[in-house]
Amino acid sequence: MPTGQLLIVDDEPGLRQAVQAYLEEEGFKVEVAANAREGWEMIQKFSPDLVISDIMMPQVDGYEFLKQLREDSRYQTVPVVFLTARGMTSDRIQGYNAGCDAYLSKPFDPDELVAVVSNLLERRAAVTKAAGDGETPDIAEMARQIAQIKAMLSQRSNITQTPTPINFDLTPREQSVLELVAEGLMNKEIARRLETSVRNVEKYVSRLFGKTGTNSRTELVRYALEHGLAK
Repeated sequence: MPTGQLLIVDDEPGLRQAVQAYLEEEGFKVEVAANAREGWEMIQKFSPDLVISDIMMPQVDGYEFLKQLREDSRYQTVPVVFLTARGMTSDRIQGYNAGCDAYLSKPFDPDELVAVVSNLLERRAAVTKAAGDGETPDIAEMARQIAQIKAMLSQRSNITQTPTPINFDLTPREQSVLELVAEGLMNKEIARRLETSVRNVEKYVSRLFGKTGTNSRTELVRYALEHGLAK
C-alpha cells in the first residue's frame, strides 16, 4: 500500500480526529485543519500528497478551497477527495466539475476511503515518476491498448450488454470523452474532435479511471460497454 502525507480539512472535530486516527493506523502521515483557511496555510508549509476536504464549511467552503488549489500551479495535480453529508447527484456533479478526484458521502466506510486514497496516490506516484524520468506517454503501449479496444469492439457480443447499476454520474464532457475513447481514438484525436487541449483530455480520462476504478483504456472501454455507458 502506498504511503504519503495527507491533509484533512473538516470543521467537525470528531470526524476529523476519527479519520486521522484510522488513516494513521493504515500507515499514512496525516495533518488536520479545522477550516479551509487553516488548510491553505498548512499546505504552504508541507505540500501534502493528497487532500481530504469537507464541502460544507464556514467562511470558505470546499468548492472554493478546491478552486484555490487548482488555480495555483503548485497544487493543480494534488488529488482531492471530498467528504460530505450532501449526497445529491447535483452536488456530486458540482464536485467533479470543480476538479475533485473522488467524492464520498457521509457516513462512509473507512476501508473505502483508504482504497480511494491509495488508488489516487498510486496514480500520482506513477505520473511523478514518469515526469522525473523525463518520459512521455508510451506511444507503443497506447497503440497496443487502442488495438485491444478495436478488437474488443469487433467482438462486443461477447461482452455483457445489460447495463448494471452504477453509483456515480458522468458530466457531459466526460461522457463525450468516454464515447470517443470507446471508438478507439487517441487523446490527440479526441482533443481535435472536441476542440479542446490534449491536457484537458488527459484530465478527463484520468477522472474516468478514478470514477470507474479502471487502470487502462482497455479496462475503461470494457467497463463502459458492460455498464451501458458507451455504444
